[in-house]
Amino acid sequence: MPHDQTTSDRPTAQRVLILATLVMVAFAGNSLLCRAALKHSAIDAASFTSIRIVSGALMLWLIQQLRGLPRKRAGNWLSALALFAYAACFSFAYNGLSAATGALLLFGAVQATMIGVGLQQGESLRWLQVIGLAIALSGLAALLLPGATAPPAKAGILMLAAGCAWGLYSLRGKGRTDALAETTGNFLRAVPMTLLLWALALPWAALDHRGVWLAVVSGALTSGVGYAIWYAALRGLNATRAATIQLSVPVIAAAGGALLLDEPVGLRLLLASAAILGGIALVIAKRKSA
Repeated sequence: MPHDQTTSDRPTAQRVLILATLVMVAFAGNSLLCRAALKHSAIDAASFTSIRIVSGALMLWLIQQLRGLPRKRAGNWLSALALFAYAACFSFAYNGLSAATGALLLFGAVQATMIGVGLQQGESLRWLQVIGLAIALSGLAALLLPGATAPPAKAGILMLAAGCAWGLYSLRGKGRTDALAETTGNFLRAVPMTLLLWALALPWAALDHRGVWLAVVSGALTSGVGYAIWYAALRGLNATRAATIQLSVPVIAAAGGALLLDEPVGLRLLLASAAILGGIALVIAKRKSA
């Protein structure tokens, strides 16, 4: 996630823990809300994406106004395109994925993208980090291999694309002096893109009250408010701890999917989760000690 790197007004450890917990639940909630909408309502993926982006843009704009800061141009079109690509691929992927599988593929792709870009830019990995990365990628491959419990290939590829797009969006947000303002600008720029998507998909569009409200909650609360809280929490977290705490998102999504959506958590998903999350944790831990 893009983040504000200012160190002034650093929150207390207890407040950081509370904020970070709320945000991880919100991030996992995006998977649960999207899956619930597409599985238990009539809304289509394009309409869900459009309502989510528009609701998020409005909420972030309102938060910016409440901050009382002078208006300034923030964000850029390339980042907005990456944001739109993430949101669209995310929604269409959840036509065929469980909340847990989707969150795991998304998180794995985000981390792999960010690590890959770092390597391309000259970063190096220690041998334990290489082993960790190999384990994580093996877990992703095992999850996607054909079989009775494998997710649909098209949906899996779409979620991997969503993760790559979000990873690139996160990297583009590094070093911004006001990440919330940047994200607000990017959401606003993504609105015409998502409305174009909705217009192109209009012949297949379907809406109902349940689906619309789930999309609004996903956009305004678990995305808009969630990002705002995340930036507050990040003032008390370094990059390693911020990356590590996001390991909890697929776990929360899996628990929520099982409890709220009656989605099974099979042995294949458990083993793949252990490999992906454990491998990434090893990469992050060794990076911290480097």
